Amino acid sequence: MKARRILMSLCGVIICAISVGVFKIAALGVDPFQSLMSGLDKLIPIDFGTLYVIVNLLLLLFSLIVDRTKIGIATFINLFLLGYITDFTYQLLQTVIVDPSMVVRGACLLVGIVVICFGSALYMTADLGVSTYDAIAIAMAGKWKVAKFQYCRIITDVICVVAGVATFLIAGGQWGAIPTIAGVGTIITAFFMGPLIEFFNRTVARPLLAKKKA
Repeated sequence: MKARRILMSLCGVIICAISVGVFKIAALGVDPFQSLMSGLDKLIPIDFGTLYVIVNLLLLLFSLIVDRTKIGIATFINLFLLGYITDFTYQLLQTVIVDPSMVVRGACLLVGIVVICFGSALYMTADLGVSTYDAIAIAMAGKWKVAKFQYCRIITDVICVVAGVATFLIAGGQWGAIPTIAGVGTIITAFFMGPLIEFFNRTVARPLLAKKKA
């Protein structure tokens, strides 16, 4: 059973990482945490995979100090793999999808949303730890009683988007390019990821675990 959960976590993280690469090709906005990472990526001159690990190590330190109950194997899979796989996927897709039209970008956005929700369902249902970013809102809601989790998540998401846009502009990004890191894709992921993740939980992820138990 544990092996199945580990495999689901690994596959889920890999699928999520690939989806972020697709989001970057769409250039119509990414999820809130990736908005922050996109801004930092433009500001800090190191490759995205290494930057992702550094930022998440800092967040991991926060979680270990405040509330380590949600840290598990999946946390470290996410920490060390997601950034590098995202970077590889994005660079590969750039050689395949050159100067995409708005139609192609829109299609990439839709594919990215479906794929990230599918990967998230596998990763979350495996229940072997959460990402270091998710752990912040969980600690705010459970440990500090700031508000219910969904409201704490909104707070952290808004902070990430604002910080991502700010660092993007500080690094010399143009105002007109802001929708590429905080745009329609960001809004869609904020409002529609939950129901779609639950759909994949119900139709794919939970049956996988139930089948193993049987």
